[in-house]
Amino acid sequence: MSRNTMSFALPPSMRSYIDERVRGGEYGNTSEYLRDLIRRDQQAEEARRFRMLIAEGLESGEGRPLTSEVVDELRARALGRAV
Repeated sequence: MSRNTMSFALPPSMRSYIDERVRGGEYGNTSEYLRDLIRRDQQAEEARRFRMLIAEGLESGEGRPLTSEVVDELRARALGRAV
């Protein structure tokens, strides 16, 4: 895994909070804690997008039979490909 370094400033209260979380033993170091936060944020964004797609589907009108052609079309749309 490639390692890229980021540098940013945190207020003392946030730094103390992170240090407490690491000392609590759930994370080995600050980087592990921050990577976990980012992964959780990515998962939350994926869930938000999924809910949005479900809402779009429900609002799109009457359903149609699920055929292999429809599955191919939906797969292409989900992957951002032209239909």
